[in-house]
Amino acid sequence: MNNSNVDSYLRDGCGRCEHFQTPSCKVHLWTKALEALREIALSTGLDEEMKWGSPCYTLGGKNVVMIGAFKESCVLSFFKGGALVDPDGALESAGPNSRVARWMKFRSLEDVLARRAIALRFIEQAIALERAGVKVAKSAEAEPVPMELERRLEVDPDLRRAFEALTPGRRRSHLIHITGAKQSETRARRVDKCAEDILAGRGFNER
Repeated sequence: MNNSNVDSYLRDGCGRCEHFQTPSCKVHLWTKALEALREIALSTGLDEEMKWGSPCYTLGGKNVVMIGAFKESCVLSFFKGGALVDPDGALESAGPNSRVARWMKFRSLEDVLARRAIALRFIEQAIALERAGVKVAKSAEAEPVPMELERRLEVDPDLRRAFEALTPGRRRSHLIHITGAKQSETRARRVDKCAEDILAGRGFNER
């Protein structure tokens, strides 16, 4: 991933796939809009960093908002978006497995400019939440441990200790991957595949 600086991100792309430093990178679909979103974020006094191949804006080292590029849109992604006041429904869930994060989508530079004031209010709200130390409650219960994994943990105490030592996010990544299979045999194979990463203290697909 390209974690050097935001100028490099805008010039070369995110580095998350084989299209890095080519015209096909998704970042280049939204260059002008991303530049405008960057200007909005910087206008609030947040610190600019690169994390996970995307521009990230932080307050005292705490993540507040990120900029992202996709095929259909570019986004402002709020780490505590679920706590933001959004009377007009401008924010969307960042995905089916996202409990707290929300994002605001944009599909052109004109769209960013037209909704600049709304985006700025969301960022200012997010900054206020961070300054106040607000913790956002997760809306969904933790994923249940699938039977195939529970059986393996019962007979493999080393794997159980390693699984319980993972961070909640890493545990969840394995649970989502395993339970995504419809057939029990497939889930069992996924348990076998995940075991190595679990023992190494990694989340699913983390390298």
